[in-house]
Amino acid sequence: MLRLAALYRGAAADLALARRGHPGDPVIGRLESLVARARQAVYADERRSGSIRTFFARTYWVHVRERPGVLALAAALLIVPALLTGAWAISDPGAAVGLVPEQFRGAVEPVGDTGMTAAESTAFSSQVMTNNIQVTFVAFAAGILLGLGTAVVVAYNGAILGAIAGGAIGNGHGAEFAEFVTAHGVIELTCVVVAAMAGMRIGDALISPGVRTRGLALVEEARTSIAIIAGTIPWLIVAGIIEGFVTRAGFGLVPGIVLGVGVGALYWGLVLWRGRPVAQPG
Repeated sequence: MLRLAALYRGAAADLALARRGHPGDPVIGRLESLVARARQAVYADERRSGSIRTFFARTYWVHVRERPGVLALAAALLIVPALLTGAWAISDPGAAVGLVPEQFRGAVEPVGDTGMTAAESTAFSSQVMTNNIQVTFVAFAAGILLGLGTAVVVAYNGAILGAIAGGAIGNGHGAEFAEFVTAHGVIELTCVVVAAMAGMRIGDALISPGVRTRGLALVEEARTSIAIIAGTIPWLIVAGIIEGFVTRAGFGLVPGIVLGVGVGALYWGLVLWRGRPVAQPG
């Protein structure tokens, strides 16, 4: 296996030299095909020898971290619309109600109008969690639409999130909103961003396959993206456990924020630590 890896790196280096020194030479096409097939052979062997433990301890985090530009774009598509609509909703919560879906309007109704009872707040928390899980999978699947579908799904839900949060703050429900959403919401939104990144990788493979054929690029990126989603699902389960046993227990605003931020920090800490690039020998 070590010999195979060394040969693969040598062929890849030869391809890079050929592209720089002899652009347009027919041998480049042959080298590209050889390197592409060798890459599949090397990584296929790694997948067979790898274990589920290795995947969750190392491989998943490497996949999340290896495309930081795409990850940052996915985060911006969620955060920027949320901030813009949130600022608008705080200044004009009455208008924001029109943008908010029916099932979430209890959070943005004026205090003393409908308000939210404890039971309604718990139901609202569950609805937010269900919505975020749905968005996670839709954002990934929409990547097949050249990545544009993912961008639209994430930006729209960011705008809705901002409208709900801003409307709740503007109408005096800010503390209740934070209490019933933050504990599980931080990791849920993290999962949305990571799933969006996975979907956009598929779109990028279709638009810009590089030296690979478009079909090969799509297969490779789809395989990696599916692995990313598989590794993200346990974190959605963690969010569900927090929602079921912590949020519904009503532990209060500060413990909810501490827990939510703590779980989010744990996730991104693992991305930075376990997702660091592997040093290549030589």
